[in-house]
Amino acid sequence: MAALGWLTPRRRSATARSVLAGEAAAEAARKTSQEQQELEELHGLLATPSGEPAEPEPPFPVVGDDRAAAFFDLDNTVMQGAAIFHFGRGLYKRKFFQRQELARFAWQQAWFRLAGVEDPEHMQDARESALSIVKGHRVSELMSIGEEIYDEYMAERIWPGTRALAQAHLDAGQKVWLVTAAPVETATIIARRLGLTGALGTVAESVDGVYTGKLVGEPLHGPAKAEAVRALAAAEGLDLARCAAYSDSHNDIPMLSLVGHPYAINPDAKLRRYAREREWRLRDYRTGRKAAKVGIPAAAGVGAIAGGTAAAMALHRRRR
Repeated sequence: MAALGWLTPRRRSATARSVLAGEAAAEAARKTSQEQQELEELHGLLATPSGEPAEPEPPFPVVGDDRAAAFFDLDNTVMQGAAIFHFGRGLYKRKFFQRQELARFAWQQAWFRLAGVEDPEHMQDARESALSIVKGHRVSELMSIGEEIYDEYMAERIWPGTRALAQAHLDAGQKVWLVTAAPVETATIIARRLGLTGALGTVAESVDGVYTGKLVGEPLHGPAKAEAVRALAAAEGLDLARCAAYSDSHNDIPMLSLVGHPYAINPDAKLRRYAREREWRLRDYRTGRKAAKVGIPAAAGVGAIAGGTAAAMALHRRRR
């Protein structure tokens, strides 16, 4: 380890090993101090530069504001890990596909977790893999199985902190929606179990109640999420400037930027920097310094707007 220039001059009696230990301890102390400061910032406990306590935030959400709503990303925001991965585990348990397909599915998850980037070719492969699993099955069958899978793999992975934020909006009389790249059927099950209003998710095509293995538009990811929220807000008569959005990923910056109250929840490094630059609120419910990202985010291409609008309008028609 290189010597730290800010250390005071050491006495000649110090051995090389003691110097190394001292420098390591000093460096660790600086790192710990910095992390503590970041933690205090996240919880709004820092004093202002003048030494005065920071002014309390105004009450939010606003009780009775029926033109406001909240939009929550799902994976690693509301729930630890990726919904589609947990769903895949449940389908494998029920022999929907073979062991080698599960291994491929798990590898796709691990690749994203380690790489932290979204390669379009890789994401296309992941999407086709997921669609091939449900092709030919009835929508009602997958919905029924999804209820069981939620109890087996998902219920215990809900972040209590994020769940409390959603409940605060519900208690204020506002609607709360999940917005996710996961299949809309899976997202709808989770939303219902949590007592939320509903869910916007990727819409898989079905004919006569049977999945075709194709999508309607594109996966609800990135810009498509923003378009879905925009379309739903128009259909519901919402004022986006009074709405809130919550996410862990920089890929959701388009959705977060759309509302008047954006929150970064368990943020990745890029979103954390972006949020701090714009003084967005941050919340981190993870126990570790950083939590590994697990999920199958899909590339949002030319059809992003079509996919987002289709998801929002399909859900709105279903609720009428």
